[in-house]
This record gives sequence, structure tokens and C-alpha cells, in this order.
Amino acid sequence: MSTKDVKSVQFVTFVENGYRRVGVHVDGIVVDVRAALATRLAEGGEGRPVELAHALIPADLLGVIERGEPALAQVRSAVDFALARQDKVPAPDESRLTYALDEVGLYAPLPNPGKLIAIGLNYLDHARESGMEPPKNPIFFTKYSTAIVGPGAPVVLPPKEISNQVDYEVELAVVIGKAARNVSEDEAMDYVFGYTIVNDVSARDLQFEDGQWVKGKSLDTFAPMGPWVVTKDEIPDPHDLRIVLALNGELVQDSSTSNLIFKVPQLIAYLSKLFTLRPGDVIATGTPPGVGMARKPQRFLKPGDTMRCEIQGIGALENPVIEG
Repeated sequence: MSTKDVKSVQFVTFVENGYRRVGVHVDGIVVDVRAALATRLAEGGEGRPVELAHALIPADLLGVIERGEPALAQVRSAVDFALARQDKVPAPDESRLTYALDEVGLYAPLPNPGKLIAIGLNYLDHARESGMEPPKNPIFFTKYSTAIVGPGAPVVLPPKEISNQVDYEVELAVVIGKAARNVSEDEAMDYVFGYTIVNDVSARDLQFEDGQWVKGKSLDTFAPMGPWVVTKDEIPDPHDLRIVLALNGELVQDSSTSNLIFKVPQLIAYLSKLFTLRPGDVIATGTPPGVGMARKPQRFLKPGDTMRCEIQGIGALENPVIEG
């Protein structure tokens, strides 16, 4: 089996023996791409295969995106090699080439983006349920990288004296693939590397008490991301994907990215006219209706809850909620 034979290939950041590694998930198998490349180089007679593999494939996904096609070509060759060999030989550093998905822990696939930009009120029904007029231009804010956690990691509720109105928001997130400045809508998709899921967890009382949205959006653990980054070639149309969130098994958000007010090209073009988008920057494109703030009665997160975000073609991101 090779990358040409599978339906979907996804970049992951996985944890093995306490170390984060960049990998590729293919049909339930996680490939350690650096270990696989080192093994291929060793079999080809390379005298220092580990050092060369580490030079050719950066240590994290951000580095892979920044290096661009040369790194991606090495990743593809490493994945093809590993899936063909299936750990029949160990890597030169004695590590494994592949793991079953349930053998490793997944971290956020892109834990260190230069910018995590979130778009507000980008679904018409969500704007209406929030009691706000649909915006004429994209509304955006930032979420700090310290808010990012991965699949299965808990979202930690702040003390009640800080906030007792913590909400959920499933969002399609776009990963930028190369520097974008003053790009047009027509060329904007050329700057996309891929897609992932972000749960824009929000402390509503903090968000709205004085107009400082970032304050309610960037608490630690308030940006679950994952489970992987799917490259853009795997998603023919990012504006035709079912997007849902289940809270404790109950479907509370269920929509389609076709309902986005500002589509991905519009967002990239608009933001790139204001500041440079860099490789690895993440744009969370907004949430559909059904958030807890707008429900009657309101429904905010509590310890013991479990949120499961799913987007068609990408996968599922599940996180428990615990008390801080």
C-alpha cells in the first residue's frame, strides 16, 4: 500500500516515549516520517542516515510547511517506504517506522502556529442567534497558542469567579501554506496548505463584559485542535462539508460549511491585505448555530462533559471538560 492507494493522508503530531514527533496517519497507521526516511537512506548506503533524514524533514509540522515542496516530497517517499515495509526492519536509531493509531498519543497537529486567527459571526444563523447583525466585513480576533491542546486533552474550566459561562464552537480551520500578502480572492486558494478542526471554546461572560473578545477566547486549553491536518488536495471543496458538534452524545450543532458568510478565499484575501499570513498560520473560519449561549435555556459547559467535533472529510476531535 502506498500514499497513492489510500483515500486520505493526514499530518499528525504524535507522542512516543515522551517525545513529540511529526507523522502521517494513513488508514489507522501512524508513520514516523523521519524514522522511515532514515531507514530508506540507510538501505541506500547513506553513511549518516539519521542526520540526513533530520535535515531533510523538520522536527515539526510547522517546519515541514515552511520548507514546502522539498520537505513534502521527502515525507511522501518516507510514507510510501514505511507502508510497504511495515516495520520489517528497525530504523537506524532503533525506533519504529509505524504504529497503530491507538498505540500513540496525538497532540495538536500544529501546536505552535505563528498566528491563530478566529473569525466571528461567519454563519448567518449564528449571527442571528447571537442577536447581532451579519457583518459587512469579517470580524476577527486572536487565540493565543497557549490555548491549543490536542485530541483527548481536557478543556479546563476556570474558577467560577473568573467565568461560569464557558461555551463550545466547532469550526473549520484553514492552514496557510506559504506567505500571503495582498493576495486576490482568485489566487487565495493557492496559499492553503490544508484543513483541521478547531473548537473555539469561549467564556461568554468574559467575552462580552467589556468588548474584549480575546479575553474570553484565549484562556489555557480553550483551543482544542486536531485530530490532524488534512492537505488541501484531500478536500475538493471546503465549502461543502457537514460540520457538527455533539455534547455528551447529543447533537447540538449541525450545519454545512456551505453556509459560511465569508468563504475561505474571501477571508485569506481580506486578512492578507491587513497583515502578512505566514506558513503555518491558522484561520478558524467561524461556528454554525447551536452554541450554548443561544439555547433556551442556556447550556454552558460543566465538569464531566464531553465535546465531539466532526467535519466531513477531516475527522473527529473529542475533548473532555474538567474543573480547574
